[in-house]
Amino acid sequence: MTMLLSHQIYPVIWQDPHVLLVDQTRLPHEYAVVEVSRLEDMAHAIKTMIVRGAPAIGVAAAYGMYLGAREIETNDRETFLVALEAVACTLETTRPTAVNLFWAIARMLKTARQTLGSVDTLKQVLLETAQAIQAEDLQTCQAIGAAGLAVLPKDPVQLRLLTHCNAGALATAGYGTALGVVRSAWQAGRLARVYADETRPRLQGARLTTWECVHEGIPVTLITDNMAAHCMQKGLIDAVVVGADRIAANGDTANKIGTYAVALAAKAHNIPFFVAAPVSTIDFALIEGSQIPIEERDAEEVSRIGDLPICPPGVEFYNPAFDVTPAQLITAIITEHGAFHPNELKAQLHDLKGLGSERA
Repeated sequence: MTMLLSHQIYPVIWQDPHVLLVDQTRLPHEYAVVEVSRLEDMAHAIKTMIVRGAPAIGVAAAYGMYLGAREIETNDRETFLVALEAVACTLETTRPTAVNLFWAIARMLKTARQTLGSVDTLKQVLLETAQAIQAEDLQTCQAIGAAGLAVLPKDPVQLRLLTHCNAGALATAGYGTALGVVRSAWQAGRLARVYADETRPRLQGARLTTWECVHEGIPVTLITDNMAAHCMQKGLIDAVVVGADRIAANGDTANKIGTYAVALAAKAHNIPFFVAAPVSTIDFALIEGSQIPIEERDAEEVSRIGDLPICPPGVEFYNPAFDVTPAQLITAIITEHGAFHPNELKAQLHDLKGLGSERA
């Protein structure tokens, strides 16, 4: 099975006996695929952002649980389940902010506990569950795209949409969340152009979002992060659509660092600001965004662009990977079940969450 067939992009694929990952650290200069056969290697791939984006991390973590289960050498059910808990702990330490990671791990653990039969049966069911999580995410993203298209502004007919970071096919099982809305708008003849923030410090917008758009023939203009407000002021942006790594029960949303500034600028210019994410990204255990753990990454991401140092020795660094956009700045949160005002999330969607972000 190929991971790049025609216009379809799949960042995570099961190809027995291993997982294939598009190495997103090499894009757009090189399209490379990494074979992952061990738990240790999957944890490394998630931590180093070979695979990234909350839903894609969830899919990768589900396969990581199976790879870890496959390495457990016992026929005793209880011994196996205890060892599987250790597998879960290994994966949980990789990326603290993306709640889909914890959601997928919790689902895999619950499945293992509830499955009757031999250890071999449990392992097979875990593989099938990981495959189901992947297939469900692809369907979810397509539903998010349709729901997003329904709530985009009706005027103008062809919209100019701004997005931040990469919430596309590369960040999911395929199709994307924020870029899923973009794709749906493009297919419906309602998209004039995408404006993509470069998204410092790792440049996911410049490297990945533009790559996806060019690959599919979607008109895209790259701007630096500090140009977003200027573009709004000049009347170049009709709406903003971004993804999410974790959403609190009140609608406060953690997304890639810089999203909060885009939301503030959109509010100042009376431009609708949409968050596109699956229900699995909503963490109903958290009351508000201040409780969302924010990952801090290596200083070298800020001090360099690629291998090129951009500042003198002796400078200190601060490198949070995410920020939190308050619910009052968000026009609607677009899910696979429709678009909702942030204060409607708990009443409308809590029962649809299934497994929460905590272990079942």
